[in-house]
Amino acid sequence: MTTNATSGENRHLPNRLGIKGWIWGGNYTIERYLYTLHRITGLGLLLYITLHLVMNGFRLGGAESWTDLMSFFSGPGFKFGEYLVMAAFIIHALNGGRLILQHLGYTLGKPKPPVYPYVDSLRRRRPILWIMLFIIAALAIYVLVEFVT
Repeated sequence: MTTNATSGENRHLPNRLGIKGWIWGGNYTIERYLYTLHRITGLGLLLYITLHLVMNGFRLGGAESWTDLMSFFSGPGFKFGEYLVMAAFIIHALNGGRLILQHLGYTLGKPKPPVYPYVDSLRRRRPILWIMLFIIAALAIYVLVEFVT
């Protein structure tokens, strides 16, 4: 009698999440989602600064090409894009500050011996996380109100 391990067959778990797994990762904590959001906002800001530098190169073409380009970018879709850039900047900056504090050990607490059941120091990190999320929401609303008026 042969088993699957000896016959060379690999048993994989079925993909039960499907497309929902692209957004929802299972039992991830909020810090995992903030990590993903930090990466996405960083890439978005990198794309923005690249486009910004390229568009500023049109100044070399003269005043007429510059005014034509600026009139193109004055539409409502681009105003919404500017809001998204500001929101990405706020999220990336505040989450980066939280990560710096965490990596420097200010939010981890005193070390304890590893005794089963192992307990993470989430109780000390969570208040800073929620304060950061509140500040992000407040600043994003403030920027939205300033852009609308």
